[in-house]
Amino acid sequence: MLYSDKVMDHFMNPRNVGEIEDASATGTVGNAKCGDIMKVYLKIENDRIIDAKFKTFGCGSAIATSSMATEMIVGKTIDEALTLTNKAVAEALDGLPPIKMHCSLLAEQAVKAALKEYYENNGGIPDAKRVFFDVLQEDEHSV
Repeated sequence: MLYSDKVMDHFMNPRNVGEIEDASATGTVGNAKCGDIMKVYLKIENDRIIDAKFKTFGCGSAIATSSMATEMIVGKTIDEALTLTNKAVAEALDGLPPIKMHCSLLAEQAVKAALKEYYENNGGIPDAKRVFFDVLQEDEHSV
């Protein structure tokens, strides 16, 4: 299985690993059966993600996609982060082997699970934003 240089770089030198003690929200997704579990921590101020960290138990692709997803959302508004897709994460890594695309979906789901928690803790999810959370119902292995 061939991995891009970017995948290998984010696996060997992951960015944003760790926890945020006073996180505004967290999202945990994964499946113990397949072995990939991701937890994303977000620090949000004035509707902007000022910090994102992750802890991932899984394969190299799971670590790389977690790393890239957090890099892609830091500095973004909540609305901008809601548009993150698994395809965008995979493209930012210069691609993933088809058998590993589920890792990029898990990264998207972890970010959106944290954003969902943020909304729920701050007045609820606006109706117009609910569609962005449909991805949380998808099976990562159906990608």
